[in-house]
Amino acid sequence: MRILVLSDTHIPRNAQDLPEQIYKEARRCDLILHAGDFVEKEIYDKLRALKDMNAVSGNMDSRALREILNPKEVIQVGRFKIGLIHGYGSPRELMETVRGEFGQVDAIVFGHSHSPTNNVKDGVLFFNPGSPTDKVFASYNSYGILEVTDKKIEGEIIKL
Repeated sequence: MRILVLSDTHIPRNAQDLPEQIYKEARRCDLILHAGDFVEKEIYDKLRALKDMNAVSGNMDSRALREILNPKEVIQVGRFKIGLIHGYGSPRELMETVRGEFGQVDAIVFGHSHSPTNNVKDGVLFFNPGSPTDKVFASYNSYGILEVTDKKIEGEIIKL
């Protein structure tokens, strides 16, 4: 299974729309995961119209989004459990913060820092796709891809 992973899209604050490359990628994927900070509901609706999507709310999301999205989810993909959360607090301790939000999971997809992360620590994949529209804590815009097979789950950061 190929999963498009987004976070911190911040539309319409930082951009009017996502880069076209992301829409092309969405058509090639089986699922979209969004780790919060859509900002407004329109981009949430647009992405949901393209593909099945699991999403959580972020600290910058509108009331309309916070009413329909949970702050965290656990998604079963094949034999793997993926924790999905936006994150909060200091970017320096973000991996530890999000780890404390979940029990036994194989991967944690998160956002908040806008800084791409693709690390395995203590057997858990920590995956932050960065932001496709805002480089506040990163030197480039990005999104992510998770490849899930019967045997493994792997992440890839795609620079825009």
